[in-house]
Amino acid sequence: MTADDRWRDLRTACERLEPGAELVTPVSERRFRIGATYGDRIVVRFTDSGEERPLGREQFELFVDRLADGPIDVTQLTPGIEPYATVLTLSDEYAVDDDAVTYAPEDATAGETPYLVSPAAARTRPERLHDDALLLADHLERHEVDDPGSLETDALADRYVLLSDVQRGADRLRREASEVVLDRLGPGQSLRGRFGTVHRTTRERRRPKDEATVLDALDEHGVPHEWVLGIDPDKLDVVVAATDLSEAEVYDVDEQVYAQKTGVDEDEKFSRLQGLADRIDELEGEDGEQLRAELEDLEDRIDEALSAD
Repeated sequence: MTADDRWRDLRTACERLEPGAELVTPVSERRFRIGATYGDRIVVRFTDSGEERPLGREQFELFVDRLADGPIDVTQLTPGIEPYATVLTLSDEYAVDDDAVTYAPEDATAGETPYLVSPAAARTRPERLHDDALLLADHLERHEVDDPGSLETDALADRYVLLSDVQRGADRLRREASEVVLDRLGPGQSLRGRFGTVHRTTRERRRPKDEATVLDALDEHGVPHEWVLGIDPDKLDVVVAATDLSEAEVYDVDEQVYAQKTGVDEDEKFSRLQGLADRIDELEGEDGEQLRAELEDLEDRIDEALSAD
């Protein structure tokens, strides 16, 4: 597909959105709407400030060129780049897999952006994690926990999706909490809470100095360069692609089979949550008192266990 075709398809995808549809940036979670599309730019308007911002075609092309080198982790994007990634996921050429935008024209989920705001998605990150954890707890209560093989296919798929969403949401919040924890911890210090202890730990990660420095150091100690010089995988890829050298001659290829979450029905989850909320509201009188007594008893047992440590 040419650059002109790609730009035309992206503009068409923007124009196909329902009137008033909102997108949300993946990290800063700023909501915006597509205002208009032109030959050289797509204009967006941010909901929180009313600010209009043109997203230039050239910048989109730079982003696409970077995708040619591999998926882009959206959690590492700066606020200024987030809208470009968000809009690009409307195109049928690109998909989002575990917080990474990837070029995937053959992927059935390409163009099904997770950044399109629906009533279910218009929640904060902590709210989504809370709701997903509640759905997971309800699922584990209703289905066999220790024997996934006994689950019906739809229930097994639901379990995998919920576990994936809870893990992703928890990892994001854990990273944010980690930054605050480290601010409060000095070297060798620990923080103790009701559920456990956090300790400040330091790990060393080594990476080689630049090549000239390393080779000079080897020369000073009489170490042959051949002992440390290796094969550059990037250059090897180019050789395989540009010559008749086969991949099997220079690579040992191990095939890894894994499950991949390719879609989440947020509206269905939202509907299920509403059903749980209705059930909780119906717990009145004796049933409600019993539930509260059980929760209080659980808290007491946790406190006793912690005080015994």
